Amino acid sequence: MDELELLVELHVDADRQGPGSPTDLDLAAGLAGLDSGRSAARGPDIIDIGCGTGASTIQLAEKFNAKVTAVDLFPQFLERLEARASAGGLADQITTIEGDMTDLPFPDASFDVVWSEGAVYNMGFAAGVAAWKRLLRPGGVMVLSEITWLTSTRPAEIDEHWNREYPEIDTAAAKISILENNGLSLRGFFVLSEAGWEEHYYQPLEGRLNSFLARHADSAIASDIVDGERREIKLFRTYRDFFGYGVYVAALETD
Repeated sequence: MDELELLVELHVDADRQGPGSPTDLDLAAGLAGLDSGRSAARGPDIIDIGCGTGASTIQLAEKFNAKVTAVDLFPQFLERLEARASAGGLADQITTIEGDMTDLPFPDASFDVVWSEGAVYNMGFAAGVAAWKRLLRPGGVMVLSEITWLTSTRPAEIDEHWNREYPEIDTAAAKISILENNGLSLRGFFVLSEAGWEEHYYQPLEGRLNSFLARHADSAIASDIVDGERREIKLFRTYRDFFGYGVYVAALETD
């Protein structure tokens, strides 16, 4: 197995493939104006881009009576999502699409909400916003979580790390300007909770690392992956005051 295949294996049985939590989702959904409850005859049409195994997809479908189109590059994640949707009685509300977020095969104005947690960095925030805004119906809402500087200055180690890994990292003000320059009006912003990182992502991930190594007999490639995950966790715990996921909720402006 190559590195990408091993990474998929490490994460495929997890509820989440990145930071987030049900509480954070509820806050974002409230800012987006989603109406909780299943009494509505028709819920919103949502596209969840980079959905992974569907923690957010499932919650959006279940809590907001939404029809969710879940897009991910990896079929293994989508198979897991389909099983979860079926077990939860949500199969008729969730459609999975294996595809590349840079080339989404949907007509303009297909969705009420574009939702993406921790995934837009794969193409860059500015490129993602510019490409995905066409998918929104008039008055539709975009909800994105994106790695964000929380201070104007920070220690050299974390500054150098993120500028090497993701040069597009910036402050919330800069990200909001990108949204506004693309015709989107900010409805709200917040910083993802610590629980979204620790309880819902890093702690479960740590619990899988030793068994992952054992399955692969401590091979060099598996060991490199585990070392990388542990370095990432350590950096967050050391420098969490300086960076996090900003959650941006913005509506498409109408004439």
